[in-house]
Amino acid sequence: MKFTEAPLKDAWIIDLEPKKDERGYFARAFCKNEFDVYEIESQVVQVNVSFNHKAGTLRGMHYQKAPVEETKIVRCTRGSLYDVIIDMRPDSPTYMQHFGIELSEENMRKLFVPRGFAHGYLTLEDNTEASYMVSEFYTPEVEGGVRYNDPAFGIKWPFPIACLSDKDANWPLIEA
Repeated sequence: MKFTEAPLKDAWIIDLEPKKDERGYFARAFCKNEFDVYEIESQVVQVNVSFNHKAGTLRGMHYQKAPVEETKIVRCTRGSLYDVIIDMRPDSPTYMQHFGIELSEENMRKLFVPRGFAHGYLTLEDNTEASYMVSEFYTPEVEGGVRYNDPAFGIKWPFPIACLSDKDANWPLIEA
């Protein structure tokens, strides 16, 4: 795997390095030892899959509050999506900043989302599937979120939003 620091503190872009032959390819998708080299938290307690029928489906911007803030390792396993993270940690030098990146079946890229970040994505193709490795069990009573179109963040989504849950449409705006 190739690890590249993302523009937000403690976030990482992870590229698989497939070894190809006549059969196809083989690639290491996760290795605790490699994560440890970069001091990236690598505990995984749950793996989730999200399937989306239509391009323009937005899921986000979600996070879990203390004491069960979670890290995520997100990969698009079918189709493509635009993945966005927001640093919600008040003591961070990149507080309230966001970063977006395309993850796709073709580029096999993953994004490491640190604790204290809001996360969401917009599908760019029909029939897009994402896989998340998370460090904490889902705990609905500490779930939080921020609005995907909050002017405080100024996220420029690359595709019109066609499908959005009521919950995601109604997360609170950040107070200025």
